Amino acid sequence: MDFLSPPPSAAVIIKHFQIIISLRINTYIMEKSLKKNKSKDPSQLVSQSGRMIKPSGIREFFDIVYSMPDCISLGVGEPDFVTPWRISDSAIFSIKDGYTHYTSNRGVPELLRMISEYLGSKYNLSYDPESELLVTMGVSQGLDLTLRSIIDPGDEIIVIEPCYVSYGANIGMLHGVPVTVPTFFKDGFKIDPDRLKKAITPKTKAMLLNYPSNPTGLTFPEELLREVAQIAIKNNILVISDEIYSAITYDKPHFSIASLPEMKERTIVLNGFSKSHAMTGWRLGYAAGPQYIMDIMLKIHQYTGLCAPSISQYAAMEALQNGDKEVEKMVSEYTKRRNYISKTFNEIGLPCLSPEGAFYAFPDVSGTGMSSRDFAMDLIKEHKVAVVPGGAFGDAGINHIRCSFATSMENIKTALERIKIFLSNK
Repeated sequence: MDFLSPPPSAAVIIKHFQIIISLRINTYIMEKSLKKNKSKDPSQLVSQSGRMIKPSGIREFFDIVYSMPDCISLGVGEPDFVTPWRISDSAIFSIKDGYTHYTSNRGVPELLRMISEYLGSKYNLSYDPESELLVTMGVSQGLDLTLRSIIDPGDEIIVIEPCYVSYGANIGMLHGVPVTVPTFFKDGFKIDPDRLKKAITPKTKAMLLNYPSNPTGLTFPEELLREVAQIAIKNNILVISDEIYSAITYDKPHFSIASLPEMKERTIVLNGFSKSHAMTGWRLGYAAGPQYIMDIMLKIHQYTGLCAPSISQYAAMEALQNGDKEVEKMVSEYTKRRNYISKTFNEIGLPCLSPEGAFYAFPDVSGTGMSSRDFAMDLIKEHKVAVVPGGAFGDAGINHIRCSFATSMENIKTALERIKIFLSNK
């Protein structure tokens, strides 16, 4: 940590102490409750950290969708395409050939070699497959292992909002403190370097980036990532770089912050096959980073997960060997949908930036005079269209709704027509 950097803002200090005080009060209340009820009520034996986890703001709307068979959902965050047949067949063949046992904790050596080559050719990243890569059960596990490897109680992790719903919860479960840095529509949801600097304190351990972003669909350009990298280097903090949507970009190829000078040694790159190859149910991802972190992640993985599913690993090998054309076809279809949905939202009076990656549009609904939650709830009840209120992704998303265009063009057109009618009645 660079102790010559500017002191943290008053707001950051106040928020930090509010969280610490809240944790201590809740712990005290729980301890008293346990002493009183331990012998009578086993439900009081669950963990305090577990009690404090907030339910996902996305699941509430999914539950409603499942109860409405004729509802059109723009809420699901996964490809609507099925896994390409080549990939599925390779998994079936691996079962027939008996590859159904544990693999190395780190992953199948041949898959690790392929991931290393893929990262090098696609993103100019160089990783030793024997010491700097780890195959994980999706990016979700990769993030969990990363956070477990670096967080001590009270450590702060900077999170850029709006952000994926699990970030804050994962940090909090480890008794870390998420410190949010908001981004805004007017700035294209780009990080303000000055705002980022003010969020850094002596307790800051890392910053967590996701680009292209879920939920905004926007990404961070190379010039901005260079500024962010210099801030990380100067203040000696780590970067957790969630790049799960790196293969789904529309205007420019993806650029990874880990490819910048002096950044590989302080960056953990998280990626996988769920979004790029329509393999969400296969639960397979990977982490890439310096050996001093990967060694710790591997130890935790050995005790908590052992290894990623062997069958999924063999399927991923086929994805890397022969899956590029299928990815290109999916991105081509996403591009058509992106163009249509962003154009139509603007035409019906909901300002919307054109997504640069992933498969989400994030229109602004504040002009309707409704909160994003009320907008989403009324829309699903009155017109059977499901969207996710932006507040589920943090306070910075409160004026927006997330709309996934990972569904058919027919569904998108029908949903937007219903939204247009919904707006005309308000």
